[in-house]
Formats: sequence, structure tokens, C-alpha cells
Amino acid sequence: MSVTEGPTKTGGKGEKGPPGSLKELVEKSREVPDLLKKPKEKQLWKSVFRHKLDGSPRNRSLAVLTNVFLHLHPARINRDAVKYAFTWGMGGITFLLFVNLTLTGIFLMFYYHPSKGQAFMDILYLTHDVPFGNLLRNMHRWAAHAMVLTVWLHMFRVFLTGSYKKPREFNWVVGIILLVLTLLLSFTGYLLPDDQLGFWAVTVGTNMARATPLLGHEGPFGAELGFTAFNDVRFALLGGSIVDANALLRAYVWHCIAIPVIATVFMIVHFWRIRKDGGISGPAGVVLPREVKGWLPKDKR
Repeated sequence: MSVTEGPTKTGGKGEKGPPGSLKELVEKSREVPDLLKKPKEKQLWKSVFRHKLDGSPRNRSLAVLTNVFLHLHPARINRDAVKYAFTWGMGGITFLLFVNLTLTGIFLMFYYHPSKGQAFMDILYLTHDVPFGNLLRNMHRWAAHAMVLTVWLHMFRVFLTGSYKKPREFNWVVGIILLVLTLLLSFTGYLLPDDQLGFWAVTVGTNMARATPLLGHEGPFGAELGFTAFNDVRFALLGGSIVDANALLRAYVWHCIAIPVIATVFMIVHFWRIRKDGGISGPAGVVLPREVKGWLPKDKR
């Protein structure tokens, strides 16, 4: 009598199916996380990331403090201090807009020459002939407008929540400097297209500088200090007495090199100071009536 063998059972854990089968693909997908974990066990990985995030609170703090990109931020923060209802997220949005402006500005520099006559032609070429050039320029332009708005909203939020008070007075001053630098970035970038709008905007703005007290030759005490139309602050800004090629070149240098570098330094100080002040200021704590000095119950008043 012949004995017919039943089908062999397969499908044990770790057992691979036929080549190309669904079971083999599932088993290979399970091997991927193991492959990703192996580099973390190598000395090269440990030399870069010296502390694990899944250790003790001290180890997690060291992971932040020993990282060049994270050490500017606090190792611990108040949970309520990062709620959008309190912070509005304006500081982070402003930083992202600055990064966007930096990247798009670098690409725009490839197609731009800060020379009289050529600058306006470059803008036309960028707008109409360069692939995605108009999109790139509008990304830069609208991000600049949005950054001015978010910086003002951030300052307004800080004022409303009292985040400028002790011990954050110094960081409030740094924030005001960053606000001024943001406005200067917008002002200097206005002239770069070398069109009528930029020409008259800079003309009006520098005429205001001409009447600045102690700095402009038409301002109070300007004449007494010996200022003229050829040595006052307006002349220094324009590189001459009119908005011309020298003004365009100076606006380009200030807009693309000097002010971004200065703003970056102050942003680093701003982030570092937040960390030193104990993180982002949180909402005011709830004070119970009995915690107020001199409070008495109703029956003893």
C-alpha cells in the first residue's frame, strides 16, 4: 500500500519562501531596519554622535549640548511655551523665510549684474527667458514681504506676553536690531531691479537721511558740524549726490553680503540667548488667592 505524503508545512518564522514570492519580499523588508541599525554600532557613527537619545535625561541633554546644530537650543523647554496659541510660531516662520531668501537670493545672483542699464535687462531676462525665473524671483520677493510682516508680529507677540522682561532684556534689544536689519534688507533690495519704483523709493528714503539730526546736512546741527551734500550720511549711502551706478553697487553689496552676514550673527546670538535664559518664556503661572501676600479668607476680613 502506497502512502501519499501530505503537503509540507512552510511559513515558519525566518523561513523564506520561493524566489520572487510575497513571503520573500516580506522577509527582506524586515531585514532593512537591521541594516539601518548596523551603522550606528560602528565607531565612525559614534565619533560623530557620541550620545544616544534613548538614554537617561542627562544623556539626552548631552546629545543636544554636543551637537553643533542643536547646542544653541535649550535641552529642556516648557511644554506650554511651544504652543502656537502662545508663540504664534512667528519666530520659527521668520527663520524659515530667511533661509528661503538666502537660497533664492543665491540663485538670483547667477543672473544679475549690479551695473547701470544691465541690471534692469537682467531682470527682464530672468522674468521672461530663464526657466522658472519668474517663479524664483517671486518666491524671493514675497518671502521678503512676508518676513517683514512676521518679524513685526513676532515683536508684537513678545510685547503682549511680556517676554521682554527680566531676564530677557538683552535678547529684546537683539530682536530690535534684527527688526532694523530686516527693514534695511528690504530697503536695499528695492533698488536692485533698477526700475522707476526702486529709483524713487530710494530717492525718498535717502532724502529723509539728508534731514537726519546730526548726520544730514539739512538736519538739525548738521551745518554746525560741517556737513554738506558731499560728506553727509546720504552721500555715504549713495556713494554720490544722486541715485546712480554707485548707489546700485552699494545697495547690492549691503543687500547680498554685509547685512545678511550681520543678521546671521545676531540670529545666532538671539537663539543662544534664548537657551541661556531658560528657553522660550512660557505663559504666566496660575496664582491662587491664598498665595497672594496679605490675602485673608472672607470670614477673617
